Amino acid sequence: MSDDAHLRLLTLFVVGASFALYIGIAIWSRVRTTGDFYIAGKSVHPVANGMATAADWMSAASFISMAGLIAFLGYDGSVYLMGWTGGYVLLALLLAPYLRRFGKFTVPEFIGERYASKTASVVAVVCLILVSFTYIAGQMRGVGIVFSRFLELDIGAGLMLGMGIVFLYAVLGGMRGITYTQVAQYCVLIFAYTVPAVFISIQVTGIAVPQVGFGASLAEGGGSLLARLDTIVQDLGFASYTEGSRSRLDLFFITAALMIGTAGLPHVLVRFFTVRKVSDARSSAVWALIFISILYTTAPAVAALTRYNLTETIQPGAVGHPEGNLVYEERPGWFRRWEETGLLTFEDKNGDDRVQYYNDGNAEFAEGAAEYGWEGNELHVDRDIIVLANPEIARLPAWVIALVAAGGIAAALSTAAGLLLVISAAVSHDLIKRQLRPNLSERGELRAGRISAACAILLAGYLGFNPPGFVAQVVAFAFGLAAASLFPAIVMGVFSKRMNKEGAISGMLVGLTFTLLYIVAFRGIGGMSPWFEDVPGNWLFGISPEGIGVVGMVLNFAVAIGVSSFTARPSAEIEALIERVRTPGEDEVDA
Repeated sequence: MSDDAHLRLLTLFVVGASFALYIGIAIWSRVRTTGDFYIAGKSVHPVANGMATAADWMSAASFISMAGLIAFLGYDGSVYLMGWTGGYVLLALLLAPYLRRFGKFTVPEFIGERYASKTASVVAVVCLILVSFTYIAGQMRGVGIVFSRFLELDIGAGLMLGMGIVFLYAVLGGMRGITYTQVAQYCVLIFAYTVPAVFISIQVTGIAVPQVGFGASLAEGGGSLLARLDTIVQDLGFASYTEGSRSRLDLFFITAALMIGTAGLPHVLVRFFTVRKVSDARSSAVWALIFISILYTTAPAVAALTRYNLTETIQPGAVGHPEGNLVYEERPGWFRRWEETGLLTFEDKNGDDRVQYYNDGNAEFAEGAAEYGWEGNELHVDRDIIVLANPEIARLPAWVIALVAAGGIAAALSTAAGLLLVISAAVSHDLIKRQLRPNLSERGELRAGRISAACAILLAGYLGFNPPGFVAQVVAFAFGLAAASLFPAIVMGVFSKRMNKEGAISGMLVGLTFTLLYIVAFRGIGGMSPWFEDVPGNWLFGISPEGIGVVGMVLNFAVAIGVSSFTARPSAEIEALIERVRTPGEDEVDA
C-alpha cells in the first residue's frame, strides 16, 4: 500500500471514529423540551461548560487560520491572540453573571424584556443572524478545506458531509447534545494542535515545550529561531517577522474590535445561560479562558516553526542564486498533495522550472531580483493551510497528520453547531414564539427550532462554498459586527437604568449599518466588487475593515445615549428589573 493510500485510510478511520463519537453523544442526550434544546436545562457543570465554551470559541479561525495569519503577518498577527483572549475578561466581569441572573433563553429575549420592546427584540434578532452567518461562513470554509485535502473529496461533497453531521447532533441533542459533544471536540482539537507542535519544536529547537522553543535557539546552530526567521523573510523582501507593518492605531482598533466582539457574540453569551447559578457563570468564563490559553499560547510557536520549515523547504539557497531554489519537479509530496486542492499554486513565470518565492510587492527587492531573470513571485500559499500542512512539511508520522485532520474538523463543527443553535433559537423562540405565534405549544416550538436549524445548515453550507474571504478574516468581520451592534445594547441594558428602547434600537441600527457598509465598501460581499481600493490611505483614520467595529460601537453608544436622553425614561418595573439583575441575592439557582 502506498504512503498516500495509507494516510487516506488512517485519516478516514480517525475522522470516522470522531464522527461516531459525536453522533453517539447526540443520541444519548436527545432532548424533548425547549429548555433542554435551548439551554441544556441549566444543568451544565462549570468545568464542562468552560470546556464546551472553549470548543465553541476555538473555531476553524483559531485552529486552522490563526497560526497561518501569524506565520505570514508576524508581529501584526498578535492582535488575534490578544483580542480573542482578552474578551473573556470582559465576559467574566461585565456580562456572564448578569445574563445568567436574568435567566432567559436568548440574547434577543434579554434585549426584548430589558427594553420592554418587541421591536428591540426583532432588531437584536437581525443583528444576531447577520453576525452568526458571517461567522459561520468561515467555519464551513474550514470544513471544506479539511475534507478536500485529507479525504480527497470535492469541497461541495465535504461540505454536505459536514452539514449532515452537524444536523444530526445539533437537531437531535440541541444545546444539551452540543455541550457534551463540544467537550469531546475540545479534547480532540487540543490534542491535535499540541502534539505536532511538540514534535516540531523538538525537531527545530531540541525543546519539547513549544512555548519555550518559540524563543529558543535552533538545534543545529545559527542563532535563535526568531532571529533566523527575521533574516529569512527579510532576505525574501518581506517585512521583519518580529516587527509590524500596520500602524499602532489600526492594531489597537483591531484588537479592541476582537475583544469587544467576543463579549457580544451570541453563541458565546448563550453558554452562560446553561449553568445552575450566577457564580457558575463567572466560574465558567474563568475555566474557558484556562482551556483556551493552552491553544493560544501554542499558536505563536506553531506559526514561527511552520514559516521556518516552509521557507527553508521552498527556498534552500541564498537569495540571488537561482540554482539554490527548489526545482519544481523535485518538490516534496506534501507540496504535490496541497496543489491538488488549489490552495497551493505555482506559476513558472520565467520558465526555469525552479520555485521563486519572494515579495514582489517590494519594488526595490523586485527590481534586484529581476536582474537574475526572476519575473515575480511564482508561489501562492493560502494562509488557511499552514496548520493543516504543518505535520506534512515536518515529515511527521501519518497518525499525527490524521489527528490534525480530525482536530480541524472538530474545531469547525463545534463552533458551527453553536452558531446554528443560536440562529435556530432566534427564529423559533424570538420570532415565531414571542412575536408571531405566542400560543405555540412547546412541542410546536421544538419542531420549529429543528426546522430552523435545518434551514440554517443549508444556508451555512452555501456560505462555506462561496466564502467572502479566508477563515480568520471572515470571522474578524463577525466580531466587528457584534461589537458595533449587540455589545452596547447588552452593556447599557445591565448598567444604565436611563437607557430606553428608543435609544437601544437607534444605536443598534446605526452601529450595524455603519460597520456593515464600511466592510462592504472595502472588501465587497458575495462576489460583488468593493467600492473603494482597500489600502490604508483610503481607510477612515487609517482603520482597516477588521477594526472598524470599534468605531461602529462608539457610534452605537453615542446615538443610544443621545436618543434616550430626549425620550421617556424606562418604567419603574424595568428599573427594578435592572436593580435585581445587578444585585443577585442569596438564591442564585434560578431567576
